[in-house]
Amino acid sequence: MSSYRITLKDRSTEEIDDADAYQQEGQMTTFFRTGSGRQVVDTWSTRMASFRTTEIIAIRRVEAAVAAPSVVTDLRSA
Repeated sequence: MSSYRITLKDRSTEEIDDADAYQQEGQMTTFFRTGSGRQVVDTWSTRMASFRTTEIIAIRRVEAAVAAPSVVTDLRSA
């Protein structure tokens, strides 16, 4: 899953986690979780958040960071 970071006219930002897609619905831009690997917004999609389209300056997709495995070092044996 990814997230979207939205910049609004007042320069504030919002982050919508676990959203897969977005689309304009009338005067609103709505973010969806499509789930189950589907690539389209359909009746099974879950609405996550909506913003008035005229208030949005930018939408950026933020990919989930892959955590690097931690390395444990025993300094007593050095």
